[in-house]
Amino acid sequence: MNKKTTKKMTICLTIFIICIFIFSIVIFNQTEDIELASTQEAVSNKKIGWGIKRGDNHNQPNLGIENKRIIDKYKGISMGNSEKNYIYLTFDCGYEAGYTEKILEVLKENDVKATFFITAHYLNTQEELVKKMIDEGHIVGNHTVNHKSMPDLTDEKVETEIMDLHKAVYSKFEYEMKYIRPPKGEYSERTVKISNSLGYKTVMWSFAYQDWDEEKQPSQEEAKKKILDNIHPGEVMLLHGNSKTNTEILGDIIKEIKNMGYEFKSLDEFEA
Repeated sequence: MNKKTTKKMTICLTIFIICIFIFSIVIFNQTEDIELASTQEAVSNKKIGWGIKRGDNHNQPNLGIENKRIIDKYKGISMGNSEKNYIYLTFDCGYEAGYTEKILEVLKENDVKATFFITAHYLNTQEELVKKMIDEGHIVGNHTVNHKSMPDLTDEKVETEIMDLHKAVYSKFEYEMKYIRPPKGEYSERTVKISNSLGYKTVMWSFAYQDWDEEKQPSQEEAKKKILDNIHPGEVMLLHGNSKTNTEILGDIIKEIKNMGYEFKSLDEFEA
């Protein structure tokens, strides 16, 4: 093999090596970009149980920095403006225990609009009550079809739990729901993101108490004290519609809250 041929082969080999090197860099960078994009798109499915640390002297409670960050990131609702004496009254209604007619009557008498978060069971068994809520200017919110903890479900099942109820309500009343309360107060960033992608605002709360157990209802005095002692600006109040005690004291607490200088607002009027 002469020197000229050897030189040509060396040049060709060098060019080949350089091409392989450049190709490797391009592939590596593309892979890195894809991995980075996947990391950015992925969100945590760590289950969070909403809990609050109550404040004193009618100050806003501590909702938890990280918990609230997720709700705020996806434009949800948990507590309103600390400078505004507004109360946002909400009810969770998994099933009807015989009290909603009275609750609606009291709300009408006191000119208060509330939000009722319902399940598919509630819709299927109490269609007339749901219609009355809508007709009387209240908000009907989505509490999912089966009231399951959403972080335990696949993306597809989360969407089904939300949208099957959404479609059913729209089919019956031509009413478009837009607020959702996660069943059991359990959520993850993944489930909040899915809800948000479906056009929903996730609504948590800044006050709730143990009112849901029909076998262990608090006394009227105990319930009034608990509710009134914890009133605070921007409060999103959660009461359960199956509570006998809540129903009995609702008119009184509304009047007393108004006398304390607070105003009831609907979620459609929410101010952060």
